[in-house]
Amino acid sequence: MRRDRLIRALRGEETDTTPIWLMRQAGRHLPRYRAMRAAHPILEIARDPEMAAEVTLEPLQRYDVDAGVVFADISLPFAGLGVPFSIDPGRGPVIPHPLRSRADVEALTEFDARASVPFVGHAIERFLERESERPIIGFAGGPFTLASYLIEGGPSREYAETKRLLYADPGTFDRLIERLERMTVDYLRMQSDSGAAALQLFDTWVGAVSPAVFERHLLPALQRIFAALRPLHRPTIYFSTGSAHLLDLLRRTGADALGVDWREPLGRVRSRVGPDLALQGNLDPGVLLASPEAVRQEAQRVLDEIPDGRAHVFNLGHGVLPETDPERVRELVDYVHAAGRQQRKR
Repeated sequence: MRRDRLIRALRGEETDTTPIWLMRQAGRHLPRYRAMRAAHPILEIARDPEMAAEVTLEPLQRYDVDAGVVFADISLPFAGLGVPFSIDPGRGPVIPHPLRSRADVEALTEFDARASVPFVGHAIERFLERESERPIIGFAGGPFTLASYLIEGGPSREYAETKRLLYADPGTFDRLIERLERMTVDYLRMQSDSGAAALQLFDTWVGAVSPAVFERHLLPALQRIFAALRPLHRPTIYFSTGSAHLLDLLRRTGADALGVDWREPLGRVRSRVGPDLALQGNLDPGVLLASPEAVRQEAQRVLDEIPDGRAHVFNLGHGVLPETDPERVRELVDYVHAAGRQQRKR
């Protein structure tokens, strides 16, 4: 059951306990990763399959999490579109020449995952050579989040340039989303072919749009992405933040599971999206900065939101914070598994 626990939960099937993995479980809070980062820039690690696999494996060697998640960055495929970028350690992806016009979008090169980001697939393969008991999750950025990076030139709070293009030239915005849609399908297919057992879209910034914008400009592309991935028979997850106002639309994306941030109780989400869509989440990452008692109490609060434990994958409402003590993570993982087993006996 251990190897299949995550996959079964994402498909709504019976599990022996609640599976758990954590976004950014491989990285910033772990000593070995910090030592590696002191010697190598993040892009060097991500583009080296051996180092990426080592980082991916580190949390599985420390914690009884139910899956690894390939060490990568959502900006990696930009190179395959002909877009130069860097990653500023204190800021994130930086695009020196943002896309602001139709000509910029039409100048993007045709994406080929195996030619431009083969190292991500190789990292997945290296992981599977060393870990046979637990699956690995592949991932990509969501269309709106990727588009916003490309248009803004980096992280943003207001998304002013993104919304300027969206409202002033919606045809160009839609064309960019279309290019990113094709790129994402090819990228995730390659990860699946390399052995990824589940696939997640991180659309972190999509909460910045209204329901009308989401339905008109983003939902069709998401539906096409998940429809294209369905023949791979890999469960899919769509994760976003600050998006409770979009729940009625998010349930229509075609993903098998919905990743939920900490802002909305899972029980309330379940009542809005129905019983058939698996849910993932949604402990506030800040809880892991508190005492063991607080971690257990808040973890149980999340578990109680899904009383039967069905179709639930425990996760954080966003990534593990750099300040997190690894011991708190270990305690959380062990508690969720123990409490999940008790939940199923009731």
